[in-house]
Amino acid sequence: MFTTGGAPVSDRDPSVDSSAAIRARIDTAKPHSARFWNYFVGGKDNYDVDRAVGDQIKEIFPGLVDVALTSRHFLGRAVRHLVVDRGVRQFLDIGTGLPTADNTHEVAQRLAPDSRIVYVDNDPLVLAHARALLTSTPEGRTDYLDANLYEPEEILKAAEGTLDLSRPVALMILNTLGHVADYEQARSLVSRLMAGLPSGSYLVISDSTSTSAGMIAASDAYNASGAVPYYVRSVEEIGGFFDGLDLVEPGIAQVTRWRQEADGAESAEGGAPAVDAYGAVGRKP
Repeated sequence: MFTTGGAPVSDRDPSVDSSAAIRARIDTAKPHSARFWNYFVGGKDNYDVDRAVGDQIKEIFPGLVDVALTSRHFLGRAVRHLVVDRGVRQFLDIGTGLPTADNTHEVAQRLAPDSRIVYVDNDPLVLAHARALLTSTPEGRTDYLDANLYEPEEILKAAEGTLDLSRPVALMILNTLGHVADYEQARSLVSRLMAGLPSGSYLVISDSTSTSAGMIAASDAYNASGAVPYYVRSVEEIGGFFDGLDLVEPGIAQVTRWRQEADGAESAEGGAPAVDAYGAVGRKP
């Protein structure tokens, strides 16, 4: 999850940020999407206010916990597919969220140690934990940018310190775009990011969707909590982010049913769980 205001793009080493300066940017009085999501996936980097809202929403719609967990599994399958089947060795992960198990660089470098990954977020708590995202194999490299989603060209410019933008890059934007209230603006941000990447690059998006009354009610409750609002969209709107790209099979699908066989999961017909979250991978021609 991603906050959309505040710090400008920076390619500084997060280790130089003082603890006091980081703490000053963390608001523990209001719930926050990254911490809220961290609570749902079993993490410990959250506060009472995040757990209180999380418990309230679990009462309204327990299925949101499944969305959080299965979205992480989707990330792993998408990265594995791109590394193993598509030969991708560069990843730009925007809206990183708090480090947890099987982050993008861990999955990619386990399969291809020379992979390079740039993480982008501007949440101070993510920045405080960014060192966990900077562990890399000797052959590869990871970096972290404290950056604003609304400055796509600046993100791309800063990412060039680690990535070769003349070669294919996988742009990962998972559970992030709902922070952009205006759909056409969200599409424009994605389009501007992809415009700076070469042919053969990939876009990976997953997000919660307005596909049940429970999810809509959960979204409304979260937005009423004082947190930065997060808007769920239709499946068709998720598909709109991929206009002009060639969708990788099976196209726009529930995150539990996107190449679920890679996890040894049951087929969709055999009972892969239905969740209110869809994702896809698209290739830039």
